[in-house]
Amino acid sequence: MLGKTNKQKNFFDEYLWSHLIPDDHILVKIRENIDFSFVEEETKDLYSPDFGRPAYPPEVLFRMLFLEFYYNLSDVEVSKQCQYNVLYRWFIGLKIEDRVPDDTSLVVFRRRLGEGRFERIFNRIVECAKSEGLLKERYKMVDATAIIADVAIPNTVNLLRQGRRVILKDISHKDPLEAKRLEPEYKCSEKLSQKPTKEELLEEVEKSRSFIEGVKGRYGEDVDKKVEALERILNPNKDGEKIVSFVDMEARHGKKSKKRMFSGYKAHIAEDESEIITSCDVLSGNRNEGSDLTNILEQEKEKGVKAEAVVADGLYDSGENRKEIHNQEMKAYIPFRRERKWMARFKYDPETDQVICDKGKRSIGEFRNKTGLLYYFSARDCRRCSNFRRCVRENQKRMTIWVSDNYKHKIMDDGEGRSEALGLRKMIERKFGEAKKWHGMERARFRGRERVKIQVLMTFMVINNKRITRLMEENEQILRIASASLSPT
Repeated sequence: MLGKTNKQKNFFDEYLWSHLIPDDHILVKIRENIDFSFVEEETKDLYSPDFGRPAYPPEVLFRMLFLEFYYNLSDVEVSKQCQYNVLYRWFIGLKIEDRVPDDTSLVVFRRRLGEGRFERIFNRIVECAKSEGLLKERYKMVDATAIIADVAIPNTVNLLRQGRRVILKDISHKDPLEAKRLEPEYKCSEKLSQKPTKEELLEEVEKSRSFIEGVKGRYGEDVDKKVEALERILNPNKDGEKIVSFVDMEARHGKKSKKRMFSGYKAHIAEDESEIITSCDVLSGNRNEGSDLTNILEQEKEKGVKAEAVVADGLYDSGENRKEIHNQEMKAYIPFRRERKWMARFKYDPETDQVICDKGKRSIGEFRNKTGLLYYFSARDCRRCSNFRRCVRENQKRMTIWVSDNYKHKIMDDGEGRSEALGLRKMIERKFGEAKKWHGMERARFRGRERVKIQVLMTFMVINNKRITRLMEENEQILRIASASLSPT
């Protein structure tokens, strides 16, 4: 049955809170400025209205999760803290005599809400910021950061052994006798601590191939998915992605830079110039965030969050991204990664759709391909030019310049505002630093993309609440100063 938060004031509690709760604490300010009562509305369909024992109020459980991500605590730790930490108990809305939900209640509550409801709650906080007029809606910063998976990365031999163990465990739930028959030959609980020899690797590969032949297609779709993952480890060139671990089968190897690798996920976000995160998503570690821009922009559109321009780094540099941004009537302030040699001596004129050389000659025609146009000059003009040998290749009679659609979209955004926007883009890095240093987002708390998405949503919800509270305080101060200056002396 749906539990209700008891908001009736108690004289003893009020006396205690008034003497022990510091007025200037950030949690006090968050509770005063942010109303979490909508959590009950978002979760009421998960509970029976009049049947069963009353559950803990959803708002209380959500506030506990909020504290957990605010202070980077575990389910067990936040439950213990709420038993004796007066500030925590007051923040979640419990009286002195009330029982504190245990860690199991938090696990069940988080699982019942799932990714969809956490996303709706996150969006309600963004709506709150928008309705208060806190979003500037001028520049929309977009970027992604790595999240290391909550797994130990095994070598190939240990990964093959781990895969067979996991599959055998699943088989034992469906056919215990068959699992028992297979275990002596294929199950190996020993972990290889040193680098495997060639002979050890070959032995594991042959054993795994034999195992796959024996179990594939016999125990249902769930088992077959893991068997296919094991198969991809043996055949790296086979279509599909190689998994990092059978403990978290959705994590993937990715790159932070050319030399720095990681294994896990990416948090992909959009941030308003006000430093409020308005949308977020989670990608596998091997995904290029530049290819996911459309998804983030669709989220922004659904929320009604507008902007004059999208600001991003060079990974988002593509004609498709610029075109999508322009279609939504925004400018694309994205660095151009591949400056071509011709740009030093040739210039594209968008008004006439021609290329002009440094001698003032214009192109006379063009050919279309998938991603741009090949412009060509007059062979007669080129032969008479003093730069003929410098420009034209030996096997050619005229100069040709290829101009990509991406470049044409880029020059549409050149001009005032671009330098300022690219300078402000760095503020999104501060948000990633805050999320990782203070709220534990450097490493995944959970396993699986959906559960990591919940971590990302909660982390940025906490950060947003801090920022919203500060902005509301600043606005109040401005109003007080303005009213004081207008009041008669």
